[in-house]
Amino acid sequence: MSNVNPSGGIPVPVPDLSGPARLVAPALIGCLLRVGEVAVRIVEVEAYEGPDDPASHAWRGRTARNATMFGPAGHLYVYQMHGHACCNVVCGPAGTPHGILIRGGDVVAGLEEARSRRPGVVDAHLARGPGNLTRALGITRADDGASLLAAGRVRLQPGSDVVEVQAGPRVNVSRAYDRPWRFTAAGAAGVSAFKAHPLSRT
Repeated sequence: MSNVNPSGGIPVPVPDLSGPARLVAPALIGCLLRVGEVAVRIVEVEAYEGPDDPASHAWRGRTARNATMFGPAGHLYVYQMHGHACCNVVCGPAGTPHGILIRGGDVVAGLEEARSRRPGVVDAHLARGPGNLTRALGITRADDGASLLAAGRVRLQPGSDVVEVQAGPRVNVSRAYDRPWRFTAAGAAGVSAFKAHPLSRT
């Protein structure tokens, strides 16, 4: 992985979400995603850029499933995969379906509630991986389309300091797998293990 930006101990603001996913994604590292009393510090994300990215859900155009991606920035796109909900921050101008998958986080508030949703899991792994993160927060498919910037159920908030953000290939992606659009907080417990898709090796 390559280094993207050492922050120098500066608090992390919520970034301008109107830009392309590959530029907004690293700026989300260190921000908080909050649902009620539970909040996670975002430590792992992946950028997806719609029709220009064959790994994106929006590559082939708009469907009922991905419609939220084509709306305004600052909303939550939630989809189901392997029985788990996965959540994405919609970015870019309206009609440009860019999204940022939130892959991992560290629980920083509401620990007991997060534990109750994932019993028997060590605290460091409560929100490690996209399905585990949504489960710890209580995010479901019903939250698809929710505004992240209003005073609603799901909120994106300024966060804590980030020492170093790293970039590398996306997890388990068979197309455009060489794009370094996965961003992680160096050394964070909530970062999931990297796994290459079998087809990416051929």
